[in-house]
Amino acid sequence: MDLTIALILLQDGILNGAIYALLGLALVLVFLVTRVIFIPQGEFVTFGALSLAFLANGKVPGTAYLLVLLGGLVLLVEAFSAWRSGQWRGLGRTALWALVLPLVLLWMSPWVAGPDVPLPVRVLFALALVIPMGPMIYRLVYQPVEQASVLVLLIISVAVHFALTGLGLIFFGAEGWRTPALLEGSIQIGPVQWTAQTFAVLALCAALIAALWLFFGRTLYGRALRATAVNRRGARLVGISTRMAGSLTFTLAAAIGALSGMLIAAITTIYYDTGFLIGLKGFVAAIFGGLVSYPIAAAGALFVGVLEAFSSFWASPFKEAIVFTLIIPVLLWRSFGSVQLDEED
Repeated sequence: MDLTIALILLQDGILNGAIYALLGLALVLVFLVTRVIFIPQGEFVTFGALSLAFLANGKVPGTAYLLVLLGGLVLLVEAFSAWRSGQWRGLGRTALWALVLPLVLLWMSPWVAGPDVPLPVRVLFALALVIPMGPMIYRLVYQPVEQASVLVLLIISVAVHFALTGLGLIFFGAEGWRTPALLEGSIQIGPVQWTAQTFAVLALCAALIAALWLFFGRTLYGRALRATAVNRRGARLVGISTRMAGSLTFTLAAAIGALSGMLIAAITTIYYDTGFLIGLKGFVAAIFGGLVSYPIAAAGALFVGVLEAFSSFWASPFKEAIVFTLIIPVLLWRSFGSVQLDEED
C-alpha cells in the first residue's frame, strides 16, 4: 500500500463514516427519548434512496402507496381510540396528516417522476414520502407499548425490521438502484482526486449535525426532547408529553435515515435490504457512545468508516466481520465503567 491508495481509502472511510455518524446520532436520539433500540433505522435509509432512484428513473416509488396504507391504519387506530374514549377532538388533524397528505403526495407522484423535474425537487418529494412514516410507525407499533421494558421494545424492533424489509421487497423489487450524484466533477488534492459528491456529503452531514445542535439547544421542542431523555417521569410531571416526544423523535430519525440513504446511494448500489447492514454499522457507532453520547458516537462512526475502508483493502471478504466484531471490545470497555441504574434514575 502506498500513500495514494491510503488516501483513497481514507476518502472512502470518511465518506462512509459521515453517513454512519448521522445514523448513530439518530439511534442515540431514539434510545434516549423512547428507550427503543431502533433496528429498523436502516429501512428509512433504503426507502429514501430507492424512492429518489425511482423518481429519477421516471417511476412512481412504492413508498407513495405504502404511505397511504400506513396513514389509513393510523386513522383507523385513532378513530377507534376516539370512539372508546369519547374524545373526538383532534381526529380531523390526524386525518389531514395521516390520510389527506399521503393521498396528495400519491396524486403528485407521476408529475414528480416525469421528465425535466429538477433533482432538488425530487429529493424534497422523496423526503416528504418517507419522513411521515416515522411518526406513523411510532403510533402504530411503539406508542401502545411505550411503558414496556427495553427487551420487549427490542424484540418489537426486530419484528418491525422484518416487516419493513418484506414491504421493501414488495414495493421496490429485488433489483438494485443508484441515485444521481448531487454534484458532478472532482477536485485534485495532492495525489488523489476527491469527488465533488464527497464534499457535498460531508457538507450536508456537517450542516445537519449543526442544525440538530441548534434544534436541541435553542428550540422549545428540542429542549422538551432533552428533558424527556434525561428523565421521562420528570418530563411528564412538568407537562411534557412523552408521546409527543416519541412521535417527534421518530420523525427526526426518519428524516435522518432518508437523507442518509440519498447521500450514499450515489456511490453504492442500494437494494431493498441494504439498509440493514448500513444501520447496523450506525449502531456500532452508537455503541461507542453507550447509546447516550452524541460526540463519542460521531467519533466512533468515523472510526468505523475508516476501519471498514482499510479492511476492504487488506481483507475484503472479512470486512463486515471485522467491523461487527469491533462491538465486542467496545461493549467490554463500556461495561467496566457502567453503573447499574433503574430506568427512571
